[in-house]
Amino acid sequence: MYRAYDIFEVMPDGSTIKRAAVSGLEFAKLAAEELSKRTTNECLASDEKTHQVVAQMNVPSAKRTIKRIFQISYDEAAGLRRTEVLRSRGYGVISVLGNEAAKVLLSSIQHYDLFIVGHAATEETRREIVDWLKANYPQVKILAMNPPCQQMTNADYNALQNGPESWLPIVTERFANSTETGAA
Repeated sequence: MYRAYDIFEVMPDGSTIKRAAVSGLEFAKLAAEELSKRTTNECLASDEKTHQVVAQMNVPSAKRTIKRIFQISYDEAAGLRRTEVLRSRGYGVISVLGNEAAKVLLSSIQHYDLFIVGHAATEETRREIVDWLKANYPQVKILAMNPPCQQMTNADYNALQNGPESWLPIVTERFANSTETGAA
């Protein structure tokens, strides 16, 4: 079953206009890309149920100064909680469920400052996406959320998945000490 996504155009005054509704992540990405070719306004695709933004195009320069985080979650509820915490602290967050969704959205290189890989998948699945991210976005750091007694040795940072107090300081410190940017 495909998830439903809404495609929006963000007007200069900040209001949004729903331009389309599509089924499937691939179609959401394509619809946002097509809309972005017809306007200079910001375009985005969001999950109809969770309202999580899964794609952004034509991001205005003022928003580019916001640190952008791409999250690959394997547990929707945990991903939503992390997104809320990060957004409440001023970070821009794109969040997807699973490796395939991540690869679909990341197939067109965009600027991100940090990747977060969730905890609720097999070590092999998580290692595979970390390796893929390292190959395709070599300058962008990766924070792996981990279950107890497991670490992703190929990730730049590791944190236990047991609440924001274990991983939020890593994000905050990463950006406080960072003058570099991720892939463009």
